[in-house]
Amino acid sequence: MSSRAAEERYHRAVALLQERGRFGIRLGLGRTRALLRALGEPQQQLRGVLVGGTNGKGSVQAMVAAALREQGMLVGQMPKPHLVEYRERIQVGGKPLSHEVFAELVERALAAASSIERRHGPPTEFEVLTAAAFTAFAEARVEVLVAEVGMGGRLDATNAWQGGISAITNVGLDHMEHLGPTVVDIAREKAAIIKRGDSAAVTGAADPAVAVIQRRARRVDVALRVVEPLPVRSVDRDGLTVTAPDGTALRIGLLGRHQAHNASVALAVLEELAAAGMAGSDGAAVRRGLASVRWPGRLELLPSGSGRPEVLLDGAHNANGAAALAAAFEDLRASLVPGRPVLLLGVMRDKQLVEMLSAMRRSSSLAGSRVVTTTVPDAPRALTAAELALAWGPGAEAVEDAGEALARAMHLAVDAAGPLVVAGSLYLVGHVRNLLQPEA
Repeated sequence: MSSRAAEERYHRAVALLQERGRFGIRLGLGRTRALLRALGEPQQQLRGVLVGGTNGKGSVQAMVAAALREQGMLVGQMPKPHLVEYRERIQVGGKPLSHEVFAELVERALAAASSIERRHGPPTEFEVLTAAAFTAFAEARVEVLVAEVGMGGRLDATNAWQGGISAITNVGLDHMEHLGPTVVDIAREKAAIIKRGDSAAVTGAADPAVAVIQRRARRVDVALRVVEPLPVRSVDRDGLTVTAPDGTALRIGLLGRHQAHNASVALAVLEELAAAGMAGSDGAAVRRGLASVRWPGRLELLPSGSGRPEVLLDGAHNANGAAALAAAFEDLRASLVPGRPVLLLGVMRDKQLVEMLSAMRRSSSLAGSRVVTTTVPDAPRALTAAELALAWGPGAEAVEDAGEALARAMHLAVDAAGPLVVAGSLYLVGHVRNLLQPEA
């Protein structure tokens, strides 16, 4: 099939997949399990780790996968959400599936969805995509799957799989309309990914969530490791250096001192994968993987050039993420261009807006930014640019169209010789990243 025909087939498959969005978010495992049965139970051929948590899931899965690839293993990944294309959500060997393979898998998953619909109800977009991913990994014969929970854990489609290791990065307030109003409620939902028969579980959560996770692990008789953040030695514009558990310096190729916490979880997961016989224990390979790991759109620094300012992209989409961005920006400020920063914001309506904006203002540099607000493109749940500008307060400039907002924010940043920070939603970050680096 020609590349043009493959892309056309891919876009048709994505359109059919997106039509499933009309069924909304409907948590529950019955439809996913029925769908997987119709596809021949591909998930039963897969071993690995299921990573849940409020923040840091993506960073942990990126670190674990990078370290495993450095050991020569074929790794499957399920990052979410995608930044530009749906096929980013199904990766084998660190690369998204081809357009043709992705389309073929989605078509098969949609056919299976139709076959179970009368008895179980229509599977959602995320359930179909999850089933297609498990099928892809089984057929590619990946050696280890590093899967990321979509929302919560107990009733998330990914929880139809038991890989052997479970990890919960942390627990904070997010998706409260689906998971419950308190940290304890949300922790119960996330803790349910720890299942009887698991080899081990890992968490970096703190009180009161960690007590809930510990009770769950005891109930299902799974050994649980509770880890603390690794001590930070230094932070720079290329990553950070931490002190490893053996006392030596360890380089992390991701920005932000909060990655010391994620690295601690990732190292524990790698040790448990090795103990369970799913991976090797090559310390040098692990170090290479952590030093080289990249996670696009999450505190990603794009250098200036050709009339473009220095751009820091971060999908800080909840209060904890916004606080991590604020702290990271303060750490990085001295190594960025010196002019006044510009902040381009787009936020979804169901997020804790007041808490997010308050967290960003804790950085004196971000609080003193020129602010441009926009509406996240192709997102019905997005706040309008005007609503977001009103929430930020005096001085915020509302530009409805995201492309025009980016152009305005870049002009302001170039004029001030300062950095541009794009944050608030991964969907906005993905849109901006694609405009700035379409070849990526």
